[in-house]
Amino acid sequence: MTPVNLNPIISAIAGLGNSVVKNKLERHQLVIKLLKQFNLAPDHPPADFSGVYQYALVEYGVDKPKPILELFRQKDIQQAFRQALAENNFSIILQEIEDFLDWNTLGDEIRELGINPSQELYEFTAVFIQIVKLTRTPAQVLELQQIESLHQKIGKIQEQLKRLPTAEGMRTLIAQLMEQSDPALLPAEASTKKKPRALLKTVDNPSPFIVGPPITHPRNFFGREREIKRLFNLLKHHPLQNAAIIGKRRSGKTSLLKYLENITTTLSEQLRLGQKTDWLPNPENYCWIFIDFQDSRMASKERLLAYILECLRIPVPAACDLDCFMDLVSDNLNRPTVILMDEIGVGLQRCPELDDEFWESLRSLATNYTEGNLGFVLATPESPIELAHHTGHSSPFFNIFGYTTTLGPLKEPEARELIASSPISFPVEDREWILNQSGRWPLLLQILCRERLFTIEDNETDDQWREEGLRQIKPFRYLL
Repeated sequence: MTPVNLNPIISAIAGLGNSVVKNKLERHQLVIKLLKQFNLAPDHPPADFSGVYQYALVEYGVDKPKPILELFRQKDIQQAFRQALAENNFSIILQEIEDFLDWNTLGDEIRELGINPSQELYEFTAVFIQIVKLTRTPAQVLELQQIESLHQKIGKIQEQLKRLPTAEGMRTLIAQLMEQSDPALLPAEASTKKKPRALLKTVDNPSPFIVGPPITHPRNFFGREREIKRLFNLLKHHPLQNAAIIGKRRSGKTSLLKYLENITTTLSEQLRLGQKTDWLPNPENYCWIFIDFQDSRMASKERLLAYILECLRIPVPAACDLDCFMDLVSDNLNRPTVILMDEIGVGLQRCPELDDEFWESLRSLATNYTEGNLGFVLATPESPIELAHHTGHSSPFFNIFGYTTTLGPLKEPEARELIASSPISFPVEDREWILNQSGRWPLLLQILCRERLFTIEDNETDDQWREEGLRQIKPFRYLL
């Protein structure tokens, strides 16, 4: 690809100086003037990648600082942007921007201005996609009865992006725009067949045993087959039913929630041989929303509601109160949606904005206004009703959980499978010792297997690893 020469465009935008654009009309007039200056038809964008890139930079760039415009001028950034769109993989351009800003002086300038490069990328991409969607002849535009002008649409998208509170919300909006894009996302000579991609990123040299963070990749998750089968049975039929996963600290509740979220859409080549994925009839139709109430942002009712709307790909209004949220979800939720709530006890104890009215509204949505398409799965240290009582809540939300499961140790075959997953096989006597000392609890199994693997890799032949393993599991012996 020959990089686009953007120097004249950037110079022209920068030449506008620091004059404040007072309103949308004034900005619109400046955009039109610049487009005409560079022979870009304001009402009919060009149909080639280079032309769309130039057009997008004008639409995006008016009133933007020069350093961020210079970023999009760079040859490597242009090429990575094109590749990211072609492969539907934004990690390509995000990584390229991060690497470029690490060594280039532009990085210092952008940081000094307090600019978030990722947010600017999402805004530029939204403009680019909207332009691609309108790279048709005037006759086609009339035929499709596109009444709004291109510039008005782009302005609305830019405003919407600015209101989104998280990067995840921005990525969701971009994905929605890409799905709606017609013709193909990359115009003319830039069109490239999309490659299938996994929903979970493949990690180089993954750790065989994971201690501390929850298990997020299904390949590393072992056991709980009975619980998984029961939970999916509740979620594969209509209406969706609600469930609570009860367990002690570090018993594996969060890992089980993550497994439910990811297993049905993970590629078979990323899983262990024989791992079951066909739990749901049409898994691609499901929307999974994971909420961690230990995240302080989720303590704000407005931010939590906005986050849920983002995950549902419902545009977030400027002011998102509970009534507005109820209206939007009632009118737009039309596919099976499962909200996974982790550390629900924290949400009840430390988040005063999440009052009984909030929880009652969620119950009302699930039971009356979403046609059976909304279900909840909670992770909690005790039953939902008892938890609500102990935290001073009386909402009937907590009595809609008709199925509860309490996590205990793994079954012996499940625990043995975890031990056998070591890349280097353990001696029989070590396998039996790990099985007995761990009580078959996943966390303790992971710790002891890790310690044994370390010693084998270091060619240590004594049994000191057992002493170290017992020391490492001591803080978690309450599980036994």
